[in-house]
Amino acid sequence: MLLQSTRLLTRPLARNAVFLRGVHAESTAKKEAYLELLKGEHEGIAILKLDRPAARNALSVKFLSEFREALAEVRFGSEPPRALVIQSLVNGVFCAGADLKERATMSPSQVTQFLYNLRQAYRELETLPIPTIAAIDGAALGGGLEMALSCDMRVAGPGAKIGLPETKLAIIPGAGGTQRLPRLIGPSKAKELIFTAAVLNNKKAYEYGVVNYASDESAVDKAIEVAKSILPQAPLAIKMAKLAVDQGANADIDSGLELEQAYYAQLIPTEDRLEGLRAFKEKRKPVFKGR
Repeated sequence: MLLQSTRLLTRPLARNAVFLRGVHAESTAKKEAYLELLKGEHEGIAILKLDRPAARNALSVKFLSEFREALAEVRFGSEPPRALVIQSLVNGVFCAGADLKERATMSPSQVTQFLYNLRQAYRELETLPIPTIAAIDGAALGGGLEMALSCDMRVAGPGAKIGLPETKLAIIPGAGGTQRLPRLIGPSKAKELIFTAAVLNNKKAYEYGVVNYASDESAVDKAIEVAKSILPQAPLAIKMAKLAVDQGANADIDSGLELEQAYYAQLIPTEDRLEGLRAFKEKRKPVFKGR
């Protein structure tokens, strides 16, 4: 079913991007987080759109529920994408973190439950079997940055504001920030950013190693460019490479090499591996089928 809504973006998505459809497109007008697939030269890329303008994409119970529904569609849907980009439709913000107004109405047990669900959501994002890219156009603070840290890669646009400012509120990052940021940039730099509640622009975030790219234009355009460069590669190889890197990153070198060998072995009997060898011999582009 083709997406009929004219409310697709608050700014151009990418110069050559074309929409295939919105998952549950008939209800996207009411959704705060939803999935759309691209077609044409970008077929295989999915966009997870964040659209809660009244609260700057703050993380509410409803927002989080719909975010997890979109992730489930990526993981279990009938048309699984090859790469995922997370994009905000709200000008000036990627995700502003916790919905503090809603949080103030919660009991301590409700806060604990919400944080548990938030951590689960970010693990669901982190463990998707495809590459994920956060397109940070605007503020990614607190839980918003923790969302981006759960992606494989991050692109920051010129208006990006990136940080974990929780210590200003007498709390600490509660959705993985104290764990993922040190693993990404090292404990010392992570402590500096958390202790000082620093907010970085895109260039500084790149210097610290928080983002892969500091774009001078739209972050989502660059994110789609990166996603497109992934599409020609064999999908099973991408999946196994992600597992090997993620699981080996926190293992000793010998255990990591064993993980690498185990995932490599799973690719030996695949049709795609044989297709890659044939294509190399015949000097043509391989046609991978994910099996």
